[in-house]
Amino acid sequence: MSTQRHSALQDLLMVEGKKVKHYSGKRVTEIFGSHVFGEQSMRTYLSDEAYKSLSASIKAGQKIERKIADQVASGMKAWAERMGATHFTHWFQPLTGSTAEKHDSFFTIKSDGTAIEVFDGDALIQQEPDASSFPNGGIRATFEARGYTAWDPSSPAFIIETGYGKTLCIPTIFIAYNGESLDYKAPLLKSIDALDKAAVDVCHYFDKNVSKVAATLGWEQEYFVIDEKMANARPDVVMCGRTLVGHAPAKGQQLEDHYFGTIPERVFEFMQDFEQEAYKLGIPLRTRHNEVAPGQFECAPIYEEANIAVDHNSMLMDLMAKVAKRHQLQCLLHEKPFDGVNGSGKHNNWSLSTDTGVNLLSPGKTPRTNLMFLTFFVNTIKAVHDNADLMRAAIASAGNDHRLGANEAPPAIISVYIGKHLTEVLDAVESRVKEKFNEQDEVILKLDIHKQIPELLLDNTDRNRTSPFAFTGNKFEFRAVGSEANCASPMVVMNTIMADTLKQFKSDVDDLIKGGDKKEIAIMQVLRRYISESKKIRFEGDNYSEAWEQEAAKRGLSNMKTTPEALRAYETKGAKELFTNNSIYTERELGARVEIMLEDYVKKIQIEARMLGYIASNHILPATVNYQNTLIKSVKGMMEIGLDKKTFKAQIDTIETINKHIQVIKEKVEEMIEARKKANKLENTHKVADAYCNDVKPYFDTIRYHVDKLELIVDDKLWPLPKYREMLFLR
Repeated sequence: MSTQRHSALQDLLMVEGKKVKHYSGKRVTEIFGSHVFGEQSMRTYLSDEAYKSLSASIKAGQKIERKIADQVASGMKAWAERMGATHFTHWFQPLTGSTAEKHDSFFTIKSDGTAIEVFDGDALIQQEPDASSFPNGGIRATFEARGYTAWDPSSPAFIIETGYGKTLCIPTIFIAYNGESLDYKAPLLKSIDALDKAAVDVCHYFDKNVSKVAATLGWEQEYFVIDEKMANARPDVVMCGRTLVGHAPAKGQQLEDHYFGTIPERVFEFMQDFEQEAYKLGIPLRTRHNEVAPGQFECAPIYEEANIAVDHNSMLMDLMAKVAKRHQLQCLLHEKPFDGVNGSGKHNNWSLSTDTGVNLLSPGKTPRTNLMFLTFFVNTIKAVHDNADLMRAAIASAGNDHRLGANEAPPAIISVYIGKHLTEVLDAVESRVKEKFNEQDEVILKLDIHKQIPELLLDNTDRNRTSPFAFTGNKFEFRAVGSEANCASPMVVMNTIMADTLKQFKSDVDDLIKGGDKKEIAIMQVLRRYISESKKIRFEGDNYSEAWEQEAAKRGLSNMKTTPEALRAYETKGAKELFTNNSIYTERELGARVEIMLEDYVKKIQIEARMLGYIASNHILPATVNYQNTLIKSVKGMMEIGLDKKTFKAQIDTIETINKHIQVIKEKVEEMIEARKKANKLENTHKVADAYCNDVKPYFDTIRYHVDKLELIVDDKLWPLPKYREMLFLR
């Protein structure tokens, strides 16, 4: 393997960046959405009846008539064939963490042997992939294979290019034969619908013209880029997406010279390439830059409705991996691919927008709109306070466990940052002297709230990059989401807890109104109580500090540092009631998801344990023994010519040091294997996950420590794996 490492280094010196003709001389607006069956394409390829019916169905969230589905399918096929597509697929997001597709040709043969191209309403609306072969948490047995993908008209179809082939992709949900959801999209759509209904009801206190409220999402995708041959020379990167061993280089990120620095040319070519592909698919990328760690970068889009944003992020992650190969690069989306430098997250910027053009988390210019802002702002904080453990569970994964709380990312403690100005506003509302607001207070509130809330909070609210959930002027930024995650998981929880809190808020306000209070006074009464009840979740300081961890414990905030512990939040009575009452999951669906997430955790730690044992035994120890034998041969030679032992004491000490590391590695690998075998024999997934977390995973750090020490000792020519300095700094 040392040959492969040095071969990769030699090839790296010869590689030339793939030159990308920047947008083929076109502006972004000329190619944006060109591979999407969007508004312009629908107007061109659909009849007026079909276009109006489809648009109305999307807006109202209603089913599409079969006659209209046939017309849409016909128009979509004509467009796709003109674009060069020969096949179509139902594109969906199963609980594997990646996307899925089964391609079918438009081509078929009629009974008389005539060859034709066909795509009808049935093929558009529904397909039947194998439901037992995807993660299902016990919902489907192996012999119960039937499952369905069903068209989601709210997310436009698109053309994906692979090599010289083009395929029409139709975004769909994925459900079992009995209707239970087996994907990320179905519960996301349900949560969006639940939030829409609850938010519209509350909006009507302030504006009767609001008929729809959409959850919006702007994700920020962090990632690493390394040379493909370097990656292929690392079995751990190939199999696990991260390095299991590797000593930190002399220079890491301590000089802070990579952040926002000049983008390396080869990486820049890659960025331009995947951006162009993204623009064709209607993904509105806006930002690109170097991130903090060497070899780390970020891109971010303009905000969109949550369903579309989630689809676009899943599409982009696929694109980045595919396009990287064109440039002989590998894009690493793992949350912690390299030890000792920052890991990668995917900040989810979440807000609410009305069909009247109002961002509900942006202060207005009048007392009425400011009170509406304050209502949704306080309800968001209350929702997070009451459901902090679920938010932690929504971001739980084997990869994110490495990143959270590692002085580079928000801790596992969920808290909310709102900034100095809004803290003062909430404190002023909470500290009203009177126990109950009266009509005089109503007049004061109408004036004071408007004066106290600055119009441009983007400038008046500082950012707190250590906070897991921070208000940044007109949105909340959920910073704790992992880079490899599907955005749908945290968004389902966020939308659902907000919907539930808003429903309770409306009930509380209506009760006071029925008791004789005026509407504004009733609203302020409830807001005041919510502010007081949720105060402990707010924190304005350094979330990285030990002092905050101690303070959070005093406040009674949870600090669940591992995935098996965090996922138990989904199994509480409160969680089951939350999701079932809002029609997001049945208890069976929720239980299945926990089972799937635990199995995923176990499998990933199991794979890493196997790979670590393999690397240590088959790569590190042979190379080390080889070097040790060279030293022993040298010592023997010096002894044979009669040199004093004092003259080669350094060689003897090195041999002894190497031997100690070898012994520890061998012993710990064997112990880890035994711990894994014991874990595999346990009777339920929770116990297996706990065992892998508490009994198997701790060996990783011990084995790594001794391997990394050997990296500093063994002759560089003999070391089998590409080193950090080679992967992170060589372009």
